Amino acid sequence: MTSIVETVFQYLNRGEPVVLATIIRQQGATPRKAGTRMVVAPDGRFHGTIGGGLLEARVVDRARAMLPDAPACIERFDLDSTDAAAMDLICGGGLEVLYDPLRPTPETIAVFQRRAQWDPKARSALFITLIRRRGEQVSQIHHALVAHDGRVHGTLPVDDAVLQEARRAAAAAGAMTTLTMQDGELLLEPIRPPWRAIVVGAGHVAQPTAHLAALVDFQVTVLDDRAAFANQHRFPDAHRVAVVPDFANLFRNLPVDRHTFIIIVTRGHLHDQAVLAQALRTPAGYIGMIGSRRKRDAIYGRLLEQGVAATDLDRVHCPIGLEIAAETPTEIAVSIVAEMITARRRPTAHPNGEE
Repeated sequence: MTSIVETVFQYLNRGEPVVLATIIRQQGATPRKAGTRMVVAPDGRFHGTIGGGLLEARVVDRARAMLPDAPACIERFDLDSTDAAAMDLICGGGLEVLYDPLRPTPETIAVFQRRAQWDPKARSALFITLIRRRGEQVSQIHHALVAHDGRVHGTLPVDDAVLQEARRAAAAAGAMTTLTMQDGELLLEPIRPPWRAIVVGAGHVAQPTAHLAALVDFQVTVLDDRAAFANQHRFPDAHRVAVVPDFANLFRNLPVDRHTFIIIVTRGHLHDQAVLAQALRTPAGYIGMIGSRRKRDAIYGRLLEQGVAATDLDRVHCPIGLEIAAETPTEIAVSIVAEMITARRRPTAHPNGEE
């Protein structure tokens, strides 16, 4: 799937200007959150979404009218009862949209190329949009990529103290955030390794779980010892499907870090126990195991007898999934992935510093 920044680079590299529309601030009930973006081309084509409906149509129309040479601007939408009804939205919220016209200059092409081609699996980075205001008007916009070692690619006219504060704010947020300055703001986009989901087991619950996890942007790996179950035909959305000889040493050759979620849904209690014991020796950010409370207590008891610490078992989500009275495999998958999303949104799920 082509990302927004890759789309921007493709247009610029062809010599075509675009407008990058970004929600930079939101409050209350709004269709999408701060950091959501879309790209609008001169012919009206757009990529991404900031919420759909008439709000998005208004943003597309204004963005298109700004090309090729209008200056950047910020538009506020106050979704009171009148505006909300006119745009078919929930009232009570408000948001600000930055319209950022990007022209195919060598510097702009270079910084968006570097952003689009940056490999977060190898090194983290921070993409910064500097917005300077003069009153209610946007006077300057600069884009830069700050590498993991502090090198700045692009133009970023701020002092070192502001840059260090920006890196700390981005690390604490773990997601796109805004840092307010006296004369504007910095839009901060951390570039981090992808969220990975390792689904151990390829049965009837694993199948919809892998599909839904991929839909919400987890990079999914499926492991099972049965070739008839663990195959790309049954898991077309998975990044990787592997048939393992058994459930021993599963994570030895897999990258597991705080961005990794381990979902244990094998076909038997003994397999689940073996996988859980291995998962607890990893720094995975989330470990979930399917099963009843009775099954959980039996497995926990055996692991405690083997020397596993009770504090380690506190990391485990079991029974896995949010409590939604799920019964069918698909409903169980919904509850599992909902819990994964909740865990991913927690501030503690993100690293506290540069990687």
